[in-house]
Amino acid sequence: MKYRRIGNSGVKISEIGLGSWLTYGTAAEQKAADACIRTAFENGINFIDTANAYNRGAGEEAIGAALKGYDRSSYVLSTKVFFPMGDGPNDRGLSRKHIIEQCDASLKRLGVDYLDIYFCHRFDDETPLEETLRALDDLTSQGKILYSAVSEWTGAQITEASEISNRLHLRPLISNQPIYNMFERYIEKEVLQVSEKNGLGQIVFSPLAQGILTGKYKPGMELPKDSRAANDTVNGVIKSYLQENVLLAVQELQGLANELGISLSQLSLAWILRQPGVSSAIIGASKPDQIVENVKAVEVNLSSDVLEEIERVLKKVEDFTPLR
Repeated sequence: MKYRRIGNSGVKISEIGLGSWLTYGTAAEQKAADACIRTAFENGINFIDTANAYNRGAGEEAIGAALKGYDRSSYVLSTKVFFPMGDGPNDRGLSRKHIIEQCDASLKRLGVDYLDIYFCHRFDDETPLEETLRALDDLTSQGKILYSAVSEWTGAQITEASEISNRLHLRPLISNQPIYNMFERYIEKEVLQVSEKNGLGQIVFSPLAQGILTGKYKPGMELPKDSRAANDTVNGVIKSYLQENVLLAVQELQGLANELGISLSQLSLAWILRQPGVSSAIIGASKPDQIVENVKAVEVNLSSDVLEEIERVLKKVEDFTPLR
């Protein structure tokens, strides 16, 4: 495993991190969570990501149970706040009330005394940004979080937050967590540059496009029955990628990966890690062998010729728009 600093901070995380969205949270899945966490540690992964909204806290509980027995200083743990956690008017967003209350609730569910990174899961147009940033800074002063961060914020939002933090002498944000994969590249236009200027590193999610970039879905073929895409309870996001031009591009990328002697997922992750502004790519895994395969991507160096070939393929889907 290799490790990178998060932005201008001093903390280092594994280039491949382990996430828990749509993966852990039920009693039947706890054994899988335990096995995946164990395999992650065995393969050098030290960054674990979750969120309070994953199964309304059940995801955090599963991660917390799986982490019991591991030295707290041996891993970097993050969770998030923003999405609804109840039916009340204050059970969502980035108000001081919601942030403080949800941080305490997350700590309890995870069974830890502090969070390494606390992400604002989205931007809140209804709360003054200064209120949000002061709440995060107070949590840091209290030792409940070590670093604050954001997720899916625009370049303008990151700039404004950084300006407020500088003016008020608040501790700076260290990371943005955006979606980033071969088909969704919006951060390349502005977010990467703005984040670098303001000291934020990218910890990206959905690097394999919900499993599309593993090659399991073929154009013109029936969905694998045991796949996420075939499960109507969790396949809303995946459907965005099940477009013929996307699947045809995946086939070409699979051929390129075969020529290089690596898996398509390794090619896709190495492509993401080529970006110096990326600190880590978060993978999801329900089986330990998925982790073992994906971590090998840190050893893959893509030549300029290979990167040009990838761009040639992706040019064919540059007009791809997620159906969300």
